[in-house]
Amino acid sequence: MSDPTLYEWAGGADAFHRLTSLFYDRVKDDPVLAPVFAHMDPAHPAHVADWLIEVFGGPARYTDEHGGYAHMLRKHLDVGITPEQRRRWVGLMSEVADEAGLPDDPEFRSAFVAYLEWGTRLAMANSQPGATPPTEAPTPRWGWGEAPPYTPPS
Repeated sequence: MSDPTLYEWAGGADAFHRLTSLFYDRVKDDPVLAPVFAHMDPAHPAHVADWLIEVFGGPARYTDEHGGYAHMLRKHLDVGITPEQRRRWVGLMSEVADEAGLPDDPEFRSAFVAYLEWGTRLAMANSQPGATPPTEAPTPRWGWGEAPPYTPPS
């Protein structure tokens, strides 16, 4: 039997849509993040959910419907994300994961937060004025890493 994807373990698309909906509701009032998202398209939370769904092993809807990595990259160019904004994004996303009912087992949260850390560090670097990141790359697929889910012996 193979391990479930992080997408499956999290509860599928509904879990990621709950996560991003709750997250972006909180962003509106967050003094560190609100300025970054002041002119956010109302569809942004759903698009971020689609990105996370694909990254964590679900359907490739972000790539198929929104343009994949190249589209996501364009959204970050010249935004100038600060280290404080990056840290706050990760912290708030971690807090909201509890509220959204994502699994709280250490294995899932380790993989989830590892992606948030990795992805936001790339987004921050790519968002700096004058940055020249690669314009084409596959959408990443994130797995369990070093700690697959614990399943008791049957």
